[in-house]
Amino acid sequence: MRPIGVLCAIPQEFAFLADNLTATQVTESAGMVFHAGRLDGHQVVLARAGMGKVNAAIAATLLLERFDCRLLLFSGIAGGLDPALSIGDVVIADHVVQHDAGYYGADEGFVVYQAGHLPFFSPQEELGHSADGDLIGRVRSALRELSLAPLSAAGGERPPRLHYGRILTGDQFINSETLRERLFRELGGAAVEMEGAAMAQAATAFGVPWLVVRTLSDLAGRDSHFDFRQFVDEVALSSALIVRRLLPVL
Repeated sequence: MRPIGVLCAIPQEFAFLADNLTATQVTESAGMVFHAGRLDGHQVVLARAGMGKVNAAIAATLLLERFDCRLLLFSGIAGGLDPALSIGDVVIADHVVQHDAGYYGADEGFVVYQAGHLPFFSPQEELGHSADGDLIGRVRSALRELSLAPLSAAGGERPPRLHYGRILTGDQFINSETLRERLFRELGGAAVEMEGAAMAQAATAFGVPWLVVRTLSDLAGRDSHFDFRQFVDEVALSSALIVRRLLPVL
């Protein structure tokens, strides 16, 4: 069977998966390292893509072209936008949008628009990309009984929760209460990160399904850079555990 391509941005995300890979073959391309092998008996190719939309698109294209992956999955961390969510919660994208793609209007300021399109040149009614409905259904079934341990760094009080919703992508680390509130209010994003929607755009161009699994390492506000450092290891592990639980249904 064709492999599943799993992308990660930072070392912590990648390590928790790569450490459990067997029958590993390592190759390098475009400055990226790809580990092909078996994860819990399933054929996968792990890519440490690096941060940002361009890196995600390059890695996604290589996974599809060189490794013939049948599905792409981004596993990692994100900043929370929805005020109902907390650090440690998991967001699985049913829709993704590139929040930094668009145009500046004379009166309305910056207007988010479909990446690769403009209203006066190749207009597009769609905004973002929707995950495959059947795939999300299988994911929901597989994770219905999921129970995640409370974060020790947060005092171990409240167990993390699982949420399905829109994830926003942009080449920015969000460290601003004002921007966090605007992205949630105007675009309805549950979480924000730097790669997922770019991977989805590449996968859609190739006609391949995709999945984005993100655990919240911070809340994208003024303290997000401190929270990121404190929680990154534990939340990256949560994402990796979810990926391993999902492999049988992908």
